[in-house]
Amino acid sequence: MPVDARPRFFSLLRQAVTDASFVKLTLGKPRGADPALQNLFVRPVGLKAGPHLAFVWRHDTRDVTKNHPPESALALIEGLVGGDFLDAHLFTTNASAQLECQPDGSARLREKRHAPTAAGPGGNDRAKIRTIPADSPWLRALGVVNERGQPREGMADKFRQIQNFAELLGHLIAETPLPEGRPLNVVDMGSGKGYLTFAVSALLGDRAKVRGIESRPELVDLCNRVALDTGCSARLTFTSGSIVSVDVPEIDILIALHACDTATDDALAKGIAGRAALLVVSPCCQKELRAQLAAPPVLADALRHGIFQERQAEFVTDALRAQLLEWAGYRTKVFEFISTEHTAKNLMIAGIKNREPGDARSAERLREFAAFYGIHTQSLASQLGLDLRK
Repeated sequence: MPVDARPRFFSLLRQAVTDASFVKLTLGKPRGADPALQNLFVRPVGLKAGPHLAFVWRHDTRDVTKNHPPESALALIEGLVGGDFLDAHLFTTNASAQLECQPDGSARLREKRHAPTAAGPGGNDRAKIRTIPADSPWLRALGVVNERGQPREGMADKFRQIQNFAELLGHLIAETPLPEGRPLNVVDMGSGKGYLTFAVSALLGDRAKVRGIESRPELVDLCNRVALDTGCSARLTFTSGSIVSVDVPEIDILIALHACDTATDDALAKGIAGRAALLVVSPCCQKELRAQLAAPPVLADALRHGIFQERQAEFVTDALRAQLLEWAGYRTKVFEFISTEHTAKNLMIAGIKNREPGDARSAERLREFAAFYGIHTQSLASQLGLDLRK
């Protein structure tokens, strides 16, 4: 094994971070103390504090995202490679490199060069490789980017959200057993102006028929017009209606981002009834349970403060939803899908269908959780026919 494999790999990584050619880094083959840890994904992000590297720690049932300044990030990565992870795969705009470590400390490096991506405006900066191309016609038509593929004023956070969501959804789809031999049926409940609905369609291409459901007819008309004008209408349509009223008998992937209060529960219930293989929701405005929550005596003093009551309601609501998905036969993950630098509404719950519903032990734990917080009813539980009372 080449003696210089490890130093060479970290030299390539440092150079890529320094000259902005770094696209992403994947660490695999974990052997650390945490048996639930599967992979670590690292990518560049731009924050108000300056350039950082975002670490997404992928576990069996949850993802943890942390941002680090470049120098501390590089030091952390160097300690992880060969220790907690035996495999490291680096992607830059003009090359890739894979470092394969052995338990005895030896390592092998494989490098591959490819044609560099086109230079950015001005010819000096290498353009980043993105899940969704920045010059996509629908991004321009929806007002996210200008003719040069740069985010318009006030749309930088939305652009990052679109990119991050597409990347995360790509990872989730790769983990999900999905039907083959036919287009996937994808439904976005509460699609709004369609930013992320278009992103899903762009990500999956001809592999899927994507349908956005939106209650505001003017937004439905806008999105259908943009889909037609940008050549997406054969695989992407928008329908006017509510989450409760719409008829969606066949669902492979259900998405509901920022559906307010119990609308998230309505969307999840639709997806479960349609036996969706993948559910992806980002809850918002969790109000339903606040009136029911009875603080255990040990928490009473802390929960005299309204902000803590609000955060407790958010936690209890979404924790209960995750447990209900487990009971309904889904392997569940809960994680941040974009930094709080860009949006406060950043929690995502994903469920991957992996068994039949109705596990008795899961139901018992659900009822214990509900009893602890004084919950008697909850929208998703009611729609699934599960009585939360002990």
